[in-house]
This record gives sequence, structure tokens and C-alpha cells, in this order.
Amino acid sequence: MKIILILLMLFGLSHANDATIEVIKKADSLPSLAVEDASISYDDTFKLQFFKALIADLNVISIFNVERFHRVTHYNATDVLVENIDMAYVLRYKMFEDDNGALNVEMKMLVEGKDVFSKNYKVSRRNIYMFIAHAIAYDINKFMGEPSVEWMKRKVIFSRIVGPKESEIVISDYSLSYQQVVVSGGFNVFPKWANNAQNAFYYTSLDSNVPTLKHLDLKTVKVKKIISSDGMMVCSDVSADSNTLLLTMAKNGQPDVYTYNLTTKKYKRETSYGGIDVNAQFMDKNKIIFISSRLGYPNVFSKDLKTNAVEQLVFYGKSNSACSSNGEYIVYKARESSNAFSKNTFNLHLISMKTDFIRRLTATGINEFPRFSKDGDAILFIKNYKEQSSIGIIRLNHNKNYLFPLKYGRVQSMDW
Repeated sequence: MKIILILLMLFGLSHANDATIEVIKKADSLPSLAVEDASISYDDTFKLQFFKALIADLNVISIFNVERFHRVTHYNATDVLVENIDMAYVLRYKMFEDDNGALNVEMKMLVEGKDVFSKNYKVSRRNIYMFIAHAIAYDINKFMGEPSVEWMKRKVIFSRIVGPKESEIVISDYSLSYQQVVVSGGFNVFPKWANNAQNAFYYTSLDSNVPTLKHLDLKTVKVKKIISSDGMMVCSDVSADSNTLLLTMAKNGQPDVYTYNLTTKKYKRETSYGGIDVNAQFMDKNKIIFISSRLGYPNVFSKDLKTNAVEQLVFYGKSNSACSSNGEYIVYKARESSNAFSKNTFNLHLISMKTDFIRRLTATGINEFPRFSKDGDAILFIKNYKEQSSIGIIRLNHNKNYLFPLKYGRVQSMDW
């Protein structure tokens, strides 16, 4: 009996870090953190706006029980507020405007009244205050020795349907607090970052008779045409060296996956099934994952670009019509209801390439366009529920989801 117990313990430990296994952390086990506002510039409305953004970010990093009360103090006060005496951590910050109109923030972490970590931040305009909130949460997470949340600093790009055959392409932060429309007028969809620096992106323009892939350089604001194709044209992924695109084109009447070399300007057909092959992404340099109807319904497959071997990767779910991979895990969209021709629930599921475990990540609504963060710690996705679009964040290792509603329009697609 003792040997069996030891084997069971070893089995449990060996799977403890498997993200497909749902680990529910009790909120009470997290250390408490309160935030004290010592700002000396700006009106109460802006002070509260910044406070709420900071609280939201501190919740998303998921390592504290965050006190939500907005309390005011002096930055150099020797003691924390009496309401916060029992808190494990107190974050105190001071916003002030300098002579050039820039927004400055000083912050410090207090433990039992002692300053254990401090840092200063500055941005030229107050309307991008949310990036300071993101940076503070990032730095505190790092100070606490937690795995990186570098994804907090990355920009999100999405297309928003605003009318019949009319869309906007928007760049935002992950929480949608900051939004900048970079393409408007006409019908432009499926934006995709062109490189890791996020200083350019591809998108599909449907303004002419032939769908056309375009490239927009954010520094020069120059737009150039890449390639056109009758029927369908979508850039679904960009290689790590930014030199090869994965395209979906319908040159023979049916959508297929193509690779496109930006140096040689030549494309190569990678799938030739008589049905639908779409939405390909790189798993590594020589392997792609894509959606195919070759089973009679959409499902997730992979292809080795060297051997041409095709493999079914998902064996659970109906109408598995979108996916993302970080190499070790695959997250995919699956229809949860049985009627394919009425309103349905679509949820996201996570599978491991090493085990048979499946973990459902969402519960209601239509959840789609999952995208892994670079480090695989988080998944960004679109949720449509009760006539509202939101961008969601799933913290895999913390078993928490966060939603950020869009104020108007409907998200068509996005990249991270």
C-alpha cells in the first residue's frame, strides 16, 4: 500500500505543472495588497481613472488579493493608513504633472511600513496613463519573483465592424483602455502583426473586386500591396524571422494554405485537399497547424512541411474552427451545442501535445480567435455574449479569466 501511495504522489507531482489540469487556487491563500493614492496633480475623475486601471492590472497578475477601496494619503507619510495596517503589502503612488505637461508617477511598495521596492515612471501625455499602470503591475510581478507577464506590454491589433461593409483597424493595449484607429473607411479585416517589434502589420482589403493583402508601416504610414487572390486572401501567421507568411487563398475555388516568401515574392501551395483548409499557424519553422474540413466538419490538423505528413491533432469537440499553438499546447474553439443552424455556444479548450488531458477554458457565449502569448502563460481571445464584444485574457496557471468589453462595434478578428 505504501508503494502505491508513493506512485500516486509521483504521478500527481509529474503532472502538477501541466496547464491542461485545472488548478483552483483559493483566493484566501493569496497575500493581501492595498493601494494608497498620494497624487498632487489632476482632478478627482482622472485620479480615480488611474486608480481603477492600476487595480485592474494588479488583479490580472493574479498574485494578490487586491483591496478595491480608493484611499488617499501623503506620499511621505511615515505610516500606512489605519485601514491598511493588516495588509501584507501596501502600494503607494503619487501622480504629478511636470513643467512640460508630462505625467510622472512615483511608487513604492511597503511591507510593515518599510519601503521594499520603488520606481519612477513618466509619459509625455496623460491619455496614455494605462501604460504606466501596466508597467507598475509588470514591475511588481517581477519584484515578487513571479513568471514574466511581458505580454502586458504588448499591443493588440483588431478589426472592428462599425457598419455594413465598413470596418476600422484599431491598435490598443490588452485592456482596451487605450485605442487608436489606424485604418478607417472601407472594409479592411484580419490584421496581423508583421514582426515582433509591432511596428507594421498586414491586413486584407476588400475594397476592390479582388481581395488584397496590404502592409502598413506604422513609422512611415506607407501602405504597400503584397499579393491578391480571387475569392479569399488572409494572412494567418508570420514566421519568427518575419520573412514567410502563411496565407489562405482560394485560387482553385477552394481555400487552401500557402506559404509566401517575402524575399522571392513567390508562394507555395501547402495543402491540396478538395475541401476547406484555412487559418494556418507556425508550430515551428517546418511544421504548421491549420483548420480543415477533411473529416466532414472543421477540425485541427498539423502538417510537416518537409515530409508533407498530415496529422489530426484534436479528437474532441464539434466544429473546431479556430486554434492557436505555442508548440507545447493547442487552444481551439469548439461548438458546445448540437444545432449547427441556430445560436450556439462556442468554448475554448486546451490540449497538451504530450498528454491526453483536455481543459475547457470558457463557459458561455461565443469564444473565438484564441492567441497564445509568446511565453504561453496567457491566452487572448474574443468573446461575443448578449450582443456585446469583449477581449478576454485567460491566465492559464492561475485559472482566471478577465474580460474587457468593447464600447461600440463588434470585433471581427485580432492579433497580439
